[in-house]
Amino acid sequence: MNADSNENVYEVTAEQIKHELTKMKSKWWCFLLLGILLVLCGTVAIVFPFLSSVSVVLVIGAMLLIGGVTMLISAFWTGHWSAFLVHVLVGILYSVVGWLIMDKPIASTAGLTLFLAAFAIIVGIFRVIAALSLRFPQWGWALLNGTVTTLLGLLVYRMFPENPASVMWIIGFLVGFELLLNGWTWIMLSIAVRNLPSPQTNSSE
Repeated sequence: MNADSNENVYEVTAEQIKHELTKMKSKWWCFLLLGILLVLCGTVAIVFPFLSSVSVVLVIGAMLLIGGVTMLISAFWTGHWSAFLVHVLVGILYSVVGWLIMDKPIASTAGLTLFLAAFAIIVGIFRVIAALSLRFPQWGWALLNGTVTTLLGLLVYRMFPENPASVMWIIGFLVGFELLLNGWTWIMLSIAVRNLPSPQTNSSE
């Protein structure tokens, strides 16, 4: 009974998604333009990874600075309340960190690269331990994933002291790769939406 109900829910969801995409058939070119734009941005980020890394860090710094200033303004705007002090302290912290990142973008990029390396090592080790101890279905892929992630983190960590510039491209490359994949996803979706039958065709059938 549960299997049948799950199948019915899946069929309803699939039909609903198809119906929504069919209604957007006339706007398929918007998805295509978005995909092309993302592919171009991703390609530029991959071709110029160091510049992309610094740009990403600058954007993060600007967002923190704007968010911190906004929190400070809203804290004094709303007046004194129980969380006023916390609100002000967090706003000051965001503002200071954002300003420091924008003031020293190269050093901030280096620090964020080291943080990502440490994060990759920790996450990779946890994946390896979980795969070996739990032995869940397809645990071999998780073991491989964890091993590769750990080795990449160790590689970046080992290379950093000798030549920081040789690994500071990683942030820009990852962002570019994500934009590239996302862009091709939108392009494929636009083609699929364009090839859907129009609502008039469905109603006549």
